Amino acid sequence: MSATAGLRSLNINNINPNIKEAKYAVRGELATRAEAYRARLAEGHPKSSQEKPLPFDKVIAANIGNPQQLDQKPITFFRQVLSILENPLLLENEKALKEGFGYKQDVIDRAKWLLSEVHSVGAYSQSQGAPGIRRSIAQFLERRDGYSAETENIFLSAGASAGVNTLLSIICAKPETGVLVPIPQYPLYTATLAVLNARCVPYYLDESKAWGTDIGAIREAHTKAKSEGTDVRAIAVINPGNPTGASLTAEDVRSVLEFAAQEKLVVLADEVYQTNVFIGKFTSFKKVLRDMQKEDPKKYGNVELASLNSVSKGMVGECGHRGGYFEFVGFDPEVAAQIYKLVSITLCSPVIGQCLVEMMVNPPKEGDPSYPLYKQEYDGISKGLHERALALFNAFKQMEGFECQDPQGSMYLFPSITIPRKAIEQAKKENRQPDEFYCFKLLDATGICVVPGSGFGQKEGTLHLRTTFLAPGTEWVGRIIKFHEGFMEEYRD
Repeated sequence: MSATAGLRSLNINNINPNIKEAKYAVRGELATRAEAYRARLAEGHPKSSQEKPLPFDKVIAANIGNPQQLDQKPITFFRQVLSILENPLLLENEKALKEGFGYKQDVIDRAKWLLSEVHSVGAYSQSQGAPGIRRSIAQFLERRDGYSAETENIFLSAGASAGVNTLLSIICAKPETGVLVPIPQYPLYTATLAVLNARCVPYYLDESKAWGTDIGAIREAHTKAKSEGTDVRAIAVINPGNPTGASLTAEDVRSVLEFAAQEKLVVLADEVYQTNVFIGKFTSFKKVLRDMQKEDPKKYGNVELASLNSVSKGMVGECGHRGGYFEFVGFDPEVAAQIYKLVSITLCSPVIGQCLVEMMVNPPKEGDPSYPLYKQEYDGISKGLHERALALFNAFKQMEGFECQDPQGSMYLFPSITIPRKAIEQAKKENRQPDEFYCFKLLDATGICVVPGSGFGQKEGTLHLRTTFLAPGTEWVGRIIKFHEGFMEEYRD
């Protein structure tokens, strides 16, 4: 019983129970403690000689894909255009912009065009997103996939997360509704399903095959859920993967689409890491579906696919601007009308984020004045991410009890870890999962915040952690190695 139950209308016992059920590991207790440490350091910790100093001078937030918090530099072209959008009075002195601040003519031209489309970034747009920006997205999709895209099927959103929420809200009609979700998975999916009082139907990725999608595991999970009375309506796929970093082959994508066609499932393709690919190449679900529809229009013509993208990841890394979009194909027009109604309730996504989406899908091209710097910055960010991924991967390879797949894509590594029995017993005494216990010990000793695999789901009897490789430099990797050596010695059987 809440201690304040008689004092207020709301207490922990009478709020929406689905909210209490939802869990979101990447911003859970570990992240809260990390922020508390960051605040103490910012305040000049230790404040007195009596206070025990922290054993680190900086917090590394490797728990979340938040590139610019970890010093990834914004793309100059994007920010210059945004500065004009936020303050159009700058256009009254174009000469000063070009001669005093190095703005190129294509920056000024893009800002003018975007202002002509949205009028002001302080004004609402159409609920679906500004028409000109949706046309730019459609043109990008056509260039990427070689197939046409329709602007009426494209919705701007406040990051891909808002798009996921919208689509799941449409799909989840009753408590028995189920959605197939990859395990390990980004907890947005399980948390949103919990809030919607719907069912997560887990299907396990194959760690022995670089976290590949196993169609046999999907079929087994689907059959089991249906036998338990779950109305399975959709399948979510994250490509490249979060938290695993796995990049699906075209054959993997095709097998998922074939299964979706057979079982009449909506496919939710989370493709926000599509430019973060180190091994192989990104293949979109839309392209593979269109190829399949050419081969057999009768069999695949009605497959429902919703694909999502965002400015938060890739080399853009503009998480705080909350820009994203989703495109759907194969949806019933009456369902599409209900999606429009749902997004209209929140009026529109942030217009400044919409403008960033437009620049992401339509960046400077070869021959444009801003292209040389854009290419230099873009390639530099990509190269740095790959180098740090390899440095972290090589560190895990030399650490006792760690096993890690080669970094394929996205922004994460998801190694498995075997820890001593004494550590597992101590974790039980502290009422924590063993991998959670390890991550707290790592944070307390080094200031490095990672996320336990139990927050993403994992096969019983296995332990993992997820870390980004966004933080600059490699000094922090050395901190992990040193901590792990001490941890293993302390708890060695």
